[in-house]
Amino acid sequence: MLAVAVVLTLGVTACGSGGRSSTPTTSPDVIRLGALMPMTGDNAPSAANIIPALTMAADQINAAGGVLGRRVEIVTADDACDPETAVNQANEMIKKDITVSVGGYCSSATVPTLRIFHNAGIPMVIPAANSTDLISPRYDNVFLLSGTTTIEAQRAVEWMPHLGGHKVVLVHDGTSFSESVAQGTREAARKPGSEIEVISEAQISQGADHYDAVAARIKAAHGDLVFFTGYYAEAGKLIRDLRAAGYQGKVMLSDGGVNPAVFRGVDASAFNGTYGVALPMPEFLPDLAAWSAKYRAVAGHDAGPFTLQAYDAVQLAVNAIKRAGSLDRSAIGTALAETQPGDVDLLTGSAGFNPEGTQKNVRFMLLRLQDGTFVQDPLSR
Repeated sequence: MLAVAVVLTLGVTACGSGGRSSTPTTSPDVIRLGALMPMTGDNAPSAANIIPALTMAADQINAAGGVLGRRVEIVTADDACDPETAVNQANEMIKKDITVSVGGYCSSATVPTLRIFHNAGIPMVIPAANSTDLISPRYDNVFLLSGTTTIEAQRAVEWMPHLGGHKVVLVHDGTSFSESVAQGTREAARKPGSEIEVISEAQISQGADHYDAVAARIKAAHGDLVFFTGYYAEAGKLIRDLRAAGYQGKVMLSDGGVNPAVFRGVDASAFNGTYGVALPMPEFLPDLAAWSAKYRAVAGHDAGPFTLQAYDAVQLAVNAIKRAGSLDRSAIGTALAETQPGDVDLLTGSAGFNPEGTQKNVRFMLLRLQDGTFVQDPLSR
């Protein structure tokens, strides 16, 4: 049971402004941080990992006395990774008078909320979503903790030759994140010195039961590596159908595909020869063993992808509020932009942002599937 409240419904609204005032009208003893997450649907396991990290950070801040004499509450809402749902929930969240948004998992659902939170003057510290579509509007209130899909694609292309991948079949699912990784891969593959060639491309539909036809086309392309840039719910089914079609080459997944839930309903032996590009995960970082134990005590399960980024999102938001010295959202946004490494200790890397709002020196790691579990590949150590 968490000492901090995860507020699902609140009766407080911004007085007459629709949430667009510079300073929220939060009750004197509370600071609310909002998190839109996919609490239902195929991506719900990700929210089940991320939300405990958000609340754990708030709980620890409250145990240390809170910030500006107030306690911190996490306001959650379900966007189901659906753009229309996300827009509706973002508007509702503004009425609940949040000071900073610390949510955002699916880029396709997060992108349409950018304008809503920007117009309300609410800073966004985004823990997971990392499509370049998030920074293309150049809003000064948006801060990403998971790098960008461009960086992720570049790392993937660098690792592919070492895995024996030179002729690559690129597969995406048509969403913002997946298409953005695919575009970054095409661009990286065309650069001088690249050792890979994208020989074929395919698109799958999210939510389909089978991808037999796509798997047959991929096998016919005779590539030595398939790079699927979508999410884990589709990744598991695609790999299953690829193996059933007789494809025996390597498979690489984007960070959206790296989740233990990828094994759900699929024979783990089908994943032999599968790799994944991932952001730092606590299970591969021995220095974070104590943090992982605390997370396990709070959540009842091991920490997974994006838990470190979620924890850091709350830390960054609260530190910026402290340095701003008030709940003025504009001042908090400025404090976030001006964050320096000495201001706050983060689990994920440097406490600082580039001018476009991306975290400095973001690291990706290469994972591989071994005996039905992810392990860190030596290439990324």
